Amino acid sequence: QLQLRESGGGLAQAGGSLRLSCAASGLPFSTYALGWFRQAPGKEREFVARISRIGLTTYYADSVKGRFTISRDNAKNTVFLQMNSLKPEDTAVYYCAADPINTSQRLGVGQYSYWGQGTQVTVSS
Repeated sequence: QLQLRESGGGLAQAGGSLRLSCAASGLPFSTYALGWFRQAPGKEREFVARISRIGLTTYYADSVKGRFTISRDNAKNTVFLQMNSLKPEDTAVYYCAADPINTSQRLGVGQYSYWGQGTQVTVSS
């Protein structure tokens, strides 16, 4: 079973930056596409970004495009989310997730098999 653990969340001011990391263990990391999702209080979990198995393809939600960058280091079994130009509406718990299917544009919560426990990101205005 693949285990995922996020880190790097915290408090940032609007316009600032944070870098989230998600370390994986348990199964071959490079056989999974990885995604980042977020869930704000009272809202459903939503897609943020996705990266293919070897990092050739990435997808972003329109709300973060141009501000967030997803990347991965398969040698270190880690996926990253660099978040720049943060806005108060980016406040949420951020989750990384793994999808054994590498087909493009799999953006739904139910399409991911493994999830981390989440890390809180709070952006103050």
